[in-house]
Amino acid sequence: MVKILKYTEYLYLVVAIASIYKIITLWQTAPKETYIFIFFAVVSLAMFLFRRKYRKRFEKRTEENKGR
Repeated sequence: MVKILKYTEYLYLVVAIASIYKIITLWQTAPKETYIFIFFAVVSLAMFLFRRKYRKRFEKRTEENKGR
């Protein structure tokens, strides 16, 4: 279960990187179209950080329960 959470965590990071790339390529030609990609990049980065914090908390709780 924890491995699946780790992979989905990095999936959000891939989406953020792809969105940032699209922002850079579209900025000069169509700046109005980049706003949706800015939104995707920000949300994806936030979800990456949130999922990472949640996974680490879950792993810590699992380790504490094994010690008992």
